[in-house]
Amino acid sequence: MNAPLLEISDLHVAYGKVEAVTGVDIAVAEGAIITVIGANGAGKTTLLNAIMGVLPSRGGIRFAGEAIDQTPLESRVTGGMCLVPERRELFSGMAVEDNLLLGGFLRTRVERAQTQEEVFTRFPRLKERRRQLAGTLSGGERQMLAMGRALMARPKLLMLDEPSLGLAPRIVADVFEIVGALRDSGVSILLVEQNARAALRLADHAYVMELGCVVMQGKASEMIADKRIIETYLGGTHNADLA
Repeated sequence: MNAPLLEISDLHVAYGKVEAVTGVDIAVAEGAIITVIGANGAGKTTLLNAIMGVLPSRGGIRFAGEAIDQTPLESRVTGGMCLVPERRELFSGMAVEDNLLLGGFLRTRVERAQTQEEVFTRFPRLKERRRQLAGTLSGGERQMLAMGRALMARPKLLMLDEPSLGLAPRIVADVFEIVGALRDSGVSILLVEQNARAALRLADHAYVMELGCVVMQGKASEMIADKRIIETYLGGTHNADLA
């Protein structure tokens, strides 16, 4: 892999006296897709929120070579980090176009206009729906809008929390194709995903979390054939069809 864009070392996150993430080490290389898989409650979403600065944490967070563990959320966005949360958190009563413009609020008017056109090129459906209220979009369109809004900030690192949640299989395939294209365009991706099979097919490297800890890591292409991963997360046997 290329040099790390994001380096997480000995990260701890607690809710009161209960530690939800314990001593996690993760690296995201530039131009790579890194996935974190695991069961519900493993601490995956908590990890993303801590990296983004939504939750307080202890430990090291380095981004583009700089320590940012004490940096506020807004500065992390300015520096090139964006998180698409599991619930997408769109403004349902606002038009698609207005939701996108909010994603680029730190950019100049010219930059926003240019980036919006790039987003519309990547997501033609959003251009068709640009005047439509976000709350009237389908699930797949809402996910595209959430990703497009994040891209308006021109992130170096895009973190995605369960992008396939609640989507039909055909739409899931479209979303993962877009994620792959973003990687190919130079955006680094940190992907948290319940659909472990799809995530491992797409990713370059993978981490497995259980009860707040990383218990396995390795090349995604190797982990998708690992007997324990197949039996625990892919719902099959070692000889299962992975195509």
